[in-house]
Amino acid sequence: MLETRSAKLRERLQGRVVIAFGVLMSAALLAWLLSPSEAKPRPASELQFSVEAGREPIAPIPIEIELDPDRVALGRRLFHDARLSGDNSLSCANCHGFDRGGADHVAHSRGVGGREGAINVPTVFNSGFNFRQFWDGRAATLEEQIDGPIHDKAEMASSWPQVLGKLRRDDGYRKAFAAIYPDGITANNIKDAIATFERSLYTPNSRFDRYLRGDKAVLSDDEQTGYQLFKELGCVSCHQGVNIGGNLYEKMGVMEDYFAGRGNVTKADFGRYNLTGIEELRFEFKVPGLRNVALTAPYFHDGSAATLDDAVRLMAQHQLGVKLGEERQRLIAAFLRTLTGEYQGEALK
Repeated sequence: MLETRSAKLRERLQGRVVIAFGVLMSAALLAWLLSPSEAKPRPASELQFSVEAGREPIAPIPIEIELDPDRVALGRRLFHDARLSGDNSLSCANCHGFDRGGADHVAHSRGVGGREGAINVPTVFNSGFNFRQFWDGRAATLEEQIDGPIHDKAEMASSWPQVLGKLRRDDGYRKAFAAIYPDGITANNIKDAIATFERSLYTPNSRFDRYLRGDKAVLSDDEQTGYQLFKELGCVSCHQGVNIGGNLYEKMGVMEDYFAGRGNVTKADFGRYNLTGIEELRFEFKVPGLRNVALTAPYFHDGSAATLDDAVRLMAQHQLGVKLGEERQRLIAAFLRTLTGEYQGEALK
């Protein structure tokens, strides 16, 4: 049984090595494309980063990303506007609080009329780095993702005709949209503005990013040991790249049946099977990014892991077939706490 588990894990990890290398190359290209500093002389610290990061499966978030400031400002206003919901009671920010790690700290959020959602809300921070949106990956872009909560009866319970009717009666919005978009207030333009704002919600300069850029003293011995364990045990096979995840799909329960242990399986647990009808994709989800993970409890698609330590233990058990023990669990969690970054120059808390 142990040999079978080991062979299964080795096969899984070998495939992930190829993926991780491709993701790292994509991450390096992304950083080059997005960083406005690339046209300028590169300081020694950045040159050091290019050497150091090339040895690691994780890449730092670019310090700066160029985005249209007018679209960002308009998107921010829309993101916080409760008129996007059917009864004007809640905005995008209600479930994606910037003071809560970009999430909401509950297993299932409440939408219009107090209706409970079926799945845990992922953080909006660094969502621009995800290769797909939603746990099941059903939206290819941030723009496409916005249609979901607008129409979902358990979320904003609205429609584009309702939203457009409200916003077109607002002189401020009419002027703001006209200054950016020749065709004014449309559903596509609303989605473009909100998605542009969401792309501005990146959180660079975590202590771990500074470590990757060459400041080895910024992490304690325990935190560095935790990172080595994270790599050696195989966590990095799914959690790598700029967002330390968010770039591939994986089954929940690779080595041990997660749902048999948890019980009470729901349709939301079926993951990508719900979209495709393919049996092999049952229980498969987009791997979440781990940026700011210490701030986004509870964890997993079902919000069942209450603490970071719980999440580390359960992931090792079900995804890697490893019983960590308290010390290795503590060290990996210590590393994960170094992934908390900054938003607009201020450390997230």
